[in-house]
Amino acid sequence: MNQAAIHIAPLERVARLFSTLPAPAHVIGLLSPEMPHPDLPVPEERRLRLFFHDVAAATPGFLPPEAEHVRRIIDFARRWRARRGGALLVHCWAGVSRSTAAAFIIQCALHPDADERALARRLRRLAPFATPNARLVALADDLLGRQGRMLTAIEEIGRGEEVFLGHPVAWPLADAEELA
Repeated sequence: MNQAAIHIAPLERVARLFSTLPAPAHVIGLLSPEMPHPDLPVPEERRLRLFFHDVAAATPGFLPPEAEHVRRIIDFARRWRARRGGALLVHCWAGVSRSTAAAFIIQCALHPDADERALARRLRRLAPFATPNARLVALADDLLGRQGRMLTAIEEIGRGEEVFLGHPVAWPLADAEELA
């Protein structure tokens, strides 16, 4: 697997995938408040554990993603990139919505001049099942000053293939083809 890549996975595949990644790996976990994060041999400075439900709007009884969650994802990814080492594993329960949204957000944050539509199309090619959480993307769009282009790009690729769980995907950091 590419060392300079974002690896997207469902929770049930995290331990196995983590054991194959080049060290030192960094991990972002996006789970519901009632779910424990997996026990992985990762120092705290290389791990981000966030708790929120996979909802696209405020819903009674659910904790939606908020701007602070997105800010922490972006800050963590920028620190990972600055360290230039290891892989970045992003996981959620199914590997379909929260984690794919986070990977898209990270690509946009690390490549501020990248074309959002090209990045969204690349995500779709890599993960036909990806259905990025629209609330996460909209919050990131606002924080990154993308003027609605990130959300539009995700809306254009539409809902992914129906799956119960996604499968692990490696998304290399954006290259010249994606940035055009």
